Amino acid sequence: MSNNRGRGLQANALGTFDTVVMAVAGSAPAYSIAATTAVLVGAVGLASPAALLYCAIPMLGIALAFSYLGRIDVNAGASYSWVGRTLHPFLGFISGWALVVSATIFMVAGSLPAGSMTLSLFDQGLADNTALSTVVGAAWFVLMLLVVLGGARLTVRAQLLMSGIELGILALFAVFAIVHTDNARAFDWSWLGFSHFDGVSGFASGALIAAFYYWGWDVTSNLSEETRNSRRTTGLAGLIGVGIVFLLFEVFTIAVNIILTSRQIESNDANVLAVLGDELWPGWGGKLLIVSVMLSTIATLETTLIQVTRSLFAMGRDRTMPTALGRVHRTWNTPWVAITVVGGVALVMFIASNALGSVGEILSDAISAIGLQIAVYYGLAGLAVVVAYRKMLFRSAANFFFGGLWPLFGALFMFWIFVESLGSLSDAAIGIGIGGLAAGLIPMLWYWRQGSEYYRPARLDATHTVETDYVPDDFVPEQSRVHQGLPTDF
Repeated sequence: MSNNRGRGLQANALGTFDTVVMAVAGSAPAYSIAATTAVLVGAVGLASPAALLYCAIPMLGIALAFSYLGRIDVNAGASYSWVGRTLHPFLGFISGWALVVSATIFMVAGSLPAGSMTLSLFDQGLADNTALSTVVGAAWFVLMLLVVLGGARLTVRAQLLMSGIELGILALFAVFAIVHTDNARAFDWSWLGFSHFDGVSGFASGALIAAFYYWGWDVTSNLSEETRNSRRTTGLAGLIGVGIVFLLFEVFTIAVNIILTSRQIESNDANVLAVLGDELWPGWGGKLLIVSVMLSTIATLETTLIQVTRSLFAMGRDRTMPTALGRVHRTWNTPWVAITVVGGVALVMFIASNALGSVGEILSDAISAIGLQIAVYYGLAGLAVVVAYRKMLFRSAANFFFGGLWPLFGALFMFWIFVESLGSLSDAAIGIGIGGLAAGLIPMLWYWRQGSEYYRPARLDATHTVETDYVPDDFVPEQSRVHQGLPTDF
């Protein structure tokens, strides 16, 4: 399934540093903190840092799963291909479809704050106008659409600029937060424990929202066909990305607990960071953090576009979706049909979103719905790596723990929060989340009946790819393995 039909994507366009930047940008640290903190606090209160901490542990297990699966199957569809070749093609398609739907929903949920925050730099009153925010957000979205259409190198250059400024501002305010002395409340270690959760269902709701915080680092896997030495690079970048954003999330979430009151958080549900910035640096702080959030939002629109268009490209190439989606532009080596289709669908959704309510209301339901879909495709990837490496797990303790036990724990955790949180979500969030997944049954069954080769897969087995790790080095030299693109360790 990983073979190319016709013209392929631009190979070797990205290096290790580029992919790390993309992983961090994919998780959108400033945007996630600004747009999601109020939702998380509303669900778990002062336990927000604990929710992020306890979700980070299984999330690292999923990042390990992506890392090991990427070593044995380089495919722009990532979990769509891996799950299909290990568990079942139907589950593989649903995995890819979950990413496509969640990313498409996010392009609305993300573009609205981008427009709102751009307007707030000029007039806070304009930022509350949903229709105007939609227009400005759509303009940013179209700009990012053109950047992604221009190719992987142009994309990463734009990302380096936006994410560089964003992370610089966040690092500055992280220092301000640490030395700040005018506090609303004192730090309490219980914020990192379980005492503030409202039972098991409360913990599950918080973990589902926390999953949205981290989501996006796996864009590196969707870029694998365009990355140098991708069997190693994409997985490593994903792990580094999760680690970096975890530190940022914890610092700022604890700072929100310490510095802001509950009323301040509730009344600024679409951008908590701006209020935090004003508290840390009156006058300039709020504006600077709005700039950071705006850049973060625009940057993650770019990475989300990459994820959804590369996934649709892989599906079109495998004839599990219209084959036109698998076409690559002759000049830019990008899936231009997929990019055009996604752009058109997202713009229609922008217009429709005006009928749904305020920016804050739209974000709350969208975040929970996306969380459900993330749990599905991350969980399936966690199971897929165990199946792919099943014959190698007992060869060493490291194999068993990092390639089996930890990813399996991550998968079970994702499925658990999916099921447990259903009882506490709004009907709108459940309808968007489950309904979006169910819609995938239509193209899945149609193209299955059309006889797509995807539904007759070559099984993915790690022993066929990494067997060279277990023979003497003089039989397959290290340099030869690297030159061939084979992994040199498990």
